[in-house]
Parts: sequence; C-alpha cells; structure tokens
Amino acid sequence: MTTYRDPSAPVDARVRDLLARMTLREKAGQLNQRMYGWDAYRRTPDGAFELTDALHAETERFAGLGALYGLLRADAWSGVDHTTGAGAADSAELADLVQRHVVEASRLGIPALFVEEVPHGHMALDGTVFPVNLAVGATWHPELYERAAAHAAAELRARGGHVALVSALDIARDPRWGRTEECFGEDPYLAARLTEALVRGMQGQGERFAADRAPVVLKHFAGQGATVGGRNSAESELGQRELHEIHLPAARAGIRAGAAAVMAAYNEVDGLPCAGNRPLLHGLLRERWGFEGLVMADGLAVDRLARITGDKVSAGALALNAGVDLSLWDEGFTHLEEAVERGLVSVEALDAAVARVLRLKFRLGLFEQPYPSRQLAPSDGRRLSTALARSAITLLHNDADVLPVRPTVSRIAVLGPHAATSAHQLGDYTAPQRPGTGTSVLDGLRRLAPPGLDLRHARGCALTGDDLSGIPEAVAAAAASDLAVLVLGGSSARTPDTEFAANGAALTAVSEMTCGEGADLAGLRLGAAQHALLDAVVATGTPTVVVLIQGRPHAVPEAGRAAALLTAWYPGPWGGDAIAEVLLGLAEPSGRLPVSVPRSAAQLPVHYNHKDTEYGGYVDESAEPLYSFGHGLSYTSFEYGAPRLSGRTVEVDVTNTGDRYGRTVVQVYVRRLITSVWPRTLELCAFEGVGLAPGERRTVRLALGADLTGAVEIRVAESSRAALRAVPLELHCS
Repeated sequence: MTTYRDPSAPVDARVRDLLARMTLREKAGQLNQRMYGWDAYRRTPDGAFELTDALHAETERFAGLGALYGLLRADAWSGVDHTTGAGAADSAELADLVQRHVVEASRLGIPALFVEEVPHGHMALDGTVFPVNLAVGATWHPELYERAAAHAAAELRARGGHVALVSALDIARDPRWGRTEECFGEDPYLAARLTEALVRGMQGQGERFAADRAPVVLKHFAGQGATVGGRNSAESELGQRELHEIHLPAARAGIRAGAAAVMAAYNEVDGLPCAGNRPLLHGLLRERWGFEGLVMADGLAVDRLARITGDKVSAGALALNAGVDLSLWDEGFTHLEEAVERGLVSVEALDAAVARVLRLKFRLGLFEQPYPSRQLAPSDGRRLSTALARSAITLLHNDADVLPVRPTVSRIAVLGPHAATSAHQLGDYTAPQRPGTGTSVLDGLRRLAPPGLDLRHARGCALTGDDLSGIPEAVAAAAASDLAVLVLGGSSARTPDTEFAANGAALTAVSEMTCGEGADLAGLRLGAAQHALLDAVVATGTPTVVVLIQGRPHAVPEAGRAAALLTAWYPGPWGGDAIAEVLLGLAEPSGRLPVSVPRSAAQLPVHYNHKDTEYGGYVDESAEPLYSFGHGLSYTSFEYGAPRLSGRTVEVDVTNTGDRYGRTVVQVYVRRLITSVWPRTLELCAFEGVGLAPGERRTVRLALGADLTGAVEIRVAESSRAALRAVPLELHCS
C-alpha cells in the first residue's frame, strides 16, 4: 500500500507522499475552486440527477478537482429551488454522484472538498435556518451557540458537504453596512468568545474530524467591518493599532481554538487588498500566529488584484505568494502552471499551498470515505433555532410595565408589515423555505395566547415605500384594542428579479430588501410609511409595543414614545413563536445589545469603546447612542453587590430582587489608566449570563485575561453605559 493510501500513516507523511507523485497540472488543480456548484448538475425529467458538461470539462482541465463551491446552495442567485435542487432526501445522492466522477477523473484518486455556505445554518434546501449572527451576539450565550454550530455541522456532513463557510470575524463598526447582520456585534471580545464557540461546536476536538463535524472557514480576514461609509467591499482606513485591537481578536481566538481555515477579505489594509497582502496573510497569520491551516480567497478577489498587477496571471501569483491557498471562482489561479514556468511562483510555494489543501482532505478522512455515509441529520434544529431566537430578544424599554401582557388585556391589535409573515425573519444567505415553514408573530400569538384573548390584525403598510392607504385600518384596530403590538423592521429577502453581481451580492435593492450583502444604507431610518404608521398608532392612545425585526440597528427614536420596545434582529423561521412567548410572559427577555443603537446615521460612529477623549457633542443632537452596547431589560430586577478582586478574578454577588425568574448578563469592563498609547474609554474583558429565581442570590466569578497589564480600573455593570457610572476597582497587573 502506498503511504498516502495508508490510513494508519501520519497525515504529514501521507501529504508528502501524495505531493511527490503529482504533476504540476494536478497540483494547480487542487488550488482551484472555479465552478459554481449548481452548474455541476441538473435534474432530468424523471427527477434524477445528471452531471453537466461543465463539470466534465472542469475535471478534465485539471485531472480532477480541488474543491467545489456551493453544490447544495439554493437561493435566488443560484436559481436553485425545490423543483431543481437537492433536498434533505437526495443531497447525499447528488454529492455521491459528483464525488465518484471526481475520484474517477483523478489519476491518483484525489477526492474534492465540497465547500458550503453555513452562515446561520446550512444554506441548502431543508437546512435548519438559525437566527443571524447579530442575533447570536445578542444572546451573549456562547454555550448555546456552540450547540447550534454543532447541529449545523452535523447537517452539512449528513448532506454530503465537508467545509463550512461562516462569517465570524467582521466587527460591526458602521451599521449602514448591509452585512452588519453577519457580525456578532461591535465588540472584539464578544466576537472572540462566540468565534471560539463556533469553532468548538463545528469542528469538535482532535486532528481528524468526526463524521458529524466540519472544518470551518472563518470569514473575513481582516477589517471588512470598517469599510469607508459602510459601503460593501470599500477600502478600510485602519491604522495598525485599530486593526489589532478591534478587528483581529476574533480571528486570533478562532485560530487558537483550532480553526481549519480563514477567508481573505475583499477590503484593503493600508493599500494592499487582503488577498494579496503578504504581511497580513504570511507575516502575521502564519509566522507570528503560527497558523498552519488553509487560506481561501473570497469570491473573485484574486482576479481583482489584476488592477495592481496588470494581468490575471500575475494576480494569481501575487495571491499565492501572499498566502492564499485556494481560490474562489477566479481565473488567476487557473494560470498557476504558467506562473511557475515564468518564475512568478516557486515550486516550493505552490507545494506548500497544495499540502495545506491535501492535509485538510486527509483530516476529513476523504481518502478512506470519499462518499457520503448517509447518516441521519439531527432532528432538533427547530428547537435550537427557537432557543437562540428567544435568547436574542432584547427589551429596550418597558414603560409602566406593559410587558408581559397583563391578564386584564382582552383585545390585542397585531399590526405592521412584519406581523403576519415569516418571510422577512430569515436574513441574507438563506435557502428557499417550503410552504408552511416558519411562524410569524401573529401565528405565535394565536397559538400561545390564553383562551378568550381577541387578536385583530392589520398590515398597515409595506416595509418600504410611502403608501399610507393601509394605515386607517391599522389605526381603527389599535383604537378598538387594549394593546397594540406593532411589528416593524427591515428585510434581506432576495427575489428572482434581484440583479446580482458575479459574486452573489445584490447590485440593486428590489421589492422590500433593505439589508444584506450589497444593500447598504446612507441613512438608518425605516421606510417612510413605517414611521407614519408608528406615529398614527401611538397617537390613538392605546399602549403600543413596538417589535423590530431587523438585520442592523435602525434609528427609530420615535419608538421611545411607545410603551415598550423589543428588538428581535432576524430571528429565523420560528422567531414568531419566540417573540410571542416573550410578549405573553411565557419566556423572559434575556438578550443584550451587541451593538450600540444610534439616534440617527449622522451620529456615526457611536460604538462604546471609542478613545478616551473629550468626546464633544453636537449642537443639534446628542452624541450618545439611544441605547448602549450591553443594554437590555428583564421582567424582573437585579441587584449587583460591590465587586471584589481576588488575584485576577472578579467576584460579584447578584440577587434577583423581583418576583419572576430572569437572566442577567454580568459584564466586566476595563478602563486603562497608565498606558503607552491613548486608551479607550472602556473595553469589555469578561461576561457571564446568570439565571436566577425570585430572591435567589449567587456569587459570580469572572476571570480576567492574562493579557491585561498595567494599572487599570475594573467596572462591573449590566451595560457599557452603566459601567461608566459604576464604582471602579483599581488593579495593578504585572
């Protein structure tokens, strides 16, 4: 038996043996991820799958296939739906068919990596859809997210996929950016803890991946959340300190947790696009951090480098020499043979990249089991998705305790463009849902409301536009009710008539789309008709609860006139159940803001961890956010005792002083006193969620990181704004 075929041989020995047997053409083929996966197959009239000439041509071109992107992807861009694509019942069959062709086309029998989008669940037909990352950030609950990530990996592997692409590294510094929904929030520490949970949940432990675990590609490295003006793929004007303090900690945490791969981002850092940035990908990532995994380019990012190299051959060479191992849809890497022959790329650099691709295939066990094992996917997806949605719901204000809904309320008007549909709860990067999937807020209230509670519904208006014709009906329903629940927000839903760029980003917003990749906003207000509806309903005098379903923090200061305000982010298909549970008091609002909520776009930036300067206000408006990072109310009350320090551990006694169970998130912030550079006002350095019964007291202990040095103040509070008022503890760290 040849060494590379021996499963008992060390992975590195197998890689070396296989690499020595490969031709230059075969090596180049392993670094190309050229095809859109949905172009590799089609359904025949009898419902079977057949392979396309395009797939045959691609495997012939490189005597095999290194990786295939999106074989199971389904959405408006790919055009794949339930009539043309593979669902839960036949995805493994399709993956088997494609893989058998690849292995047979390869002289050495090298299988392909099937790379899939798993932004908030596997983006495939019948895949479980979880709340978007911004909602995950609002949970402040890494353990729950770890379970959801493990579920998504198990679904991916059961369907025949291998590698999961997941946004985790972008930090939401400008909510005008349409991809804010893909961020865990504005804070590097919170993002780092959730990135660790993602890697643990998806990948599991050990060098080899279990059959229900998947290597994760962390997106996007680095600084993409700081693009100028909140515009997608624009430049990032970042100094090295800002890059390292804000935009790299999540990546560092993910790599320490064992992440298999990262994706080089579109944006530039100091004039060098990330896919061609050797100081970033090689100097920092590989040499300083010791990363041995795979670097994938974002879609068509290698070819963009031709703008500075002059042609796509040299663009591919620049990317490979910078540290990219695997392309995505680019032409540049298809010319790597020529690049080697011209001396633009050394054989040693090529071999190092190929070795990283092969190592991942060996770690997945693809040479022993290249075909799907057809194991059953886990069945608890809906329960996990609803649990995440429930944990993310954040109560921002609750005047006169109108929530939870009181027993004396007998009539509720359920109003607004989001009230009776789940279609806009899903977020971007979501596959088409089968009819009947999901629950709206109205559905949830109808199912969970106590007998005798009269629910009335009126849409009122659309998410976008200024059509006010439906408002009188909504006003009449509100005026005749004891309580109005007004469900407003945005949408990332794509439709078949959306015009897409070559990388899948929306070129123009259509229908009711206001968020997602390619849907950036100059302002942060809701549609004009939504604001008119809000004003009209509140003017009836009926206590009004506003629920925001959104992928970014919209500026809705008018909602302060409502009796209560909840934000649920994009809560996933069953978010309506979770919202109804919280409204009715069947569950507690336990979310905390992962981003600061501005009063208007004119204030930006409003993130809490700005530099500790005399942050002047404006003549015409406050400079402070409407709601601060970490803020969130409960249906009960909590009392924090005086914090204590024991070495590098902070202790605080927390008591539930109300009459209901509730969960608070103890947040520890540091304020640096003596530093070599100008410090930030506050920095989150630890947190822990704690659930308490009425009257229960618990001592919460939170460890401070070893990287904390110098003279600092430690502040313990329920939000960043409260931390500014908290009595500090001074600590001198060596």
